[in-house]
Amino acid sequence: MRVNISRVPDGKITLQQTSKVAIVTINRPAARNALTTNMWREMARMAAEIRLNPKMKVVILRGVPENFSAGSDIKEFCEMSVDEANEAFRQMEKAICAFEELAIPVIGAIDGPAAGAGFILALACDLRIGTKHAKMGIPVGRLGITVGPSFMRRIIRLTGPSKAKSLVYLGEMLSADDAYRSGLLNRLVEPEELHQHVLDLAETIMQQSKASLLSVKKAAALCEWREERDWNYVDPIDFPEGCLAFVEKRKPNFQDAITEEKER
Repeated sequence: MRVNISRVPDGKITLQQTSKVAIVTINRPAARNALTTNMWREMARMAAEIRLNPKMKVVILRGVPENFSAGSDIKEFCEMSVDEANEAFRQMEKAICAFEELAIPVIGAIDGPAAGAGFILALACDLRIGTKHAKMGIPVGRLGITVGPSFMRRIIRLTGPSKAKSLVYLGEMLSADDAYRSGLLNRLVEPEELHQHVLDLAETIMQQSKASLLSVKKAAALCEWREERDWNYVDPIDFPEGCLAFVEKRKPNFQDAITEEKER
């Protein structure tokens, strides 16, 4: 087994490559595996490394126990300009796309929160296996983040438009059972069984025709109509206030709320 441990100033990501399986592990439990821009960049690099290895047949994407990813690091956003934040989102989308567009199957092991961009990263996987610790959602409405078409496409293809809008409108975080019933999780297993269950799934997948595996993933992608466009991911007024409120653990004073209060 070849193990590549990438340490960036703010976290650690491990890439293990056996003869046929690549395992990517996000390791920043103190921040619930929230990913900084440097970590997203490293994720994209690892996906590229996996893509160049012709021996790889399955990828497993996971976090340390009781964690998947709480999304992007909001504290880091507080130190960015609006332009820098938009660029950070583009880097995030690049990393998510890099895993989504791998030709081989990607299995997400969801043990703990998959929130915000962590939720979208999970949805970029072909299969998602969860435990009772799993929680899934995209509560960006309190941050002034403007959810782009690529993010929504990934949610809508599994839940439909109405449920996808509800997740954002209401800031819902779904329990493991609700996520399973909504189709966001393919299976639920006990936490202590997750790692072995995912390895067993990988073994089953590797017994199938590689031609069939590659073709079904390509065909599924071709079934989706996509119109890629430039997108500003953050509101220039609400986003700085939402991030600051998150860090200060208070209710955000968004611009529309302030205007309505003055009119009373």
